[in-house]
Amino acid sequence: MNGPFDLSGRTALVTGAVGGLGREMTLGLANAGAAVVVHHLDQPEQAKDLADELAEQNAFAGVVEGDVSDWDAAARFVEEAGPIDILVNNAGYMVEGRLLDMSLDDWRKTISVDLDGVFVVSRHAVEGMLHRGGGVVINLASQLAFKGAAGYSSYCAAKAGVLGLTRAMSRELGPTIRVNAIAPGPIATPMTAAAFTPELARERTAGLVAGRMGEAHEIAPAVVYLASEASSFMHGQTLHLNGGGVMQ
Repeated sequence: MNGPFDLSGRTALVTGAVGGLGREMTLGLANAGAAVVVHHLDQPEQAKDLADELAEQNAFAGVVEGDVSDWDAAARFVEEAGPIDILVNNAGYMVEGRLLDMSLDDWRKTISVDLDGVFVVSRHAVEGMLHRGGGVVINLASQLAFKGAAGYSSYCAAKAGVLGLTRAMSRELGPTIRVNAIAPGPIATPMTAAAFTPELARERTAGLVAGRMGEAHEIAPAVVYLASEASSFMHGQTLHLNGGGVMQ
C-alpha cells in the first residue's frame, strides 16, 4: 500500500487481537504495512494461529499476554511489545444484566476491562510514544454509549467513559499523539454471539439503516484510517460505524 494510508515501518499493538474485531483489525493493519504485536488473555492457540498468519505477510512483531486491567501485567506486556507507534485498545467484555439484578462485582468486572483497561494500557504505552515524538491511540467505544441499552448498563457506562477518556487524552497528549475512537454498532463477533439471542439481534438491528448486523472486517478500514497519515488532522473524534443506528 502506498500513499497516506501506508503504515510501513510502524508497529502496532492490538489488545484483544484474537477476537472477532481484534483479528480483523490486526490483519487490516498488517495489510497496510504495519508490523503487529498480538495481545491476548488465556488464548495461546488462537494467538499462535494469528501470529503464523502475520508471519506469512512479514507483519509479525510478537505475541504478548496479560490482563489489560491489571497495572503490573499491562506494564509487563507493553514493555515486551517494544516500541509501539500505534495502540488499538480493543480488548472488551460484555455481559447481560439488568440494573436491579446486577451485583457490584458484575458492574466492576465490565468497568475494569472496558474502561480501566483502556486507561491502564494507554498509561503505559503513551510514555514511550511521547519520548519518541509521536504515536496514535485508537479506542474502541460503542454506539451504546450514545443510545443506551436495557440490560447492559455497565457496558454502556464503560463505553461512554471511553469517549470522555478519548477526548481528555487527546487534549493532554496532542498534537504529539493523536487519540481518536471508533463506536461500532452491533457487529457479528464471538462476543456478541454469546451475548445476543436471535430476538435481541433482531431488536438491535431493527432501527439500523443497514438493516443487518455489521461484519468485523467492515471496522478494520476505519482503524487503518485513524492509524495513518490520512487522518493527520483528526484529534479527539469518534467515528460512527453502526449501520445508521446513531447519527451525529
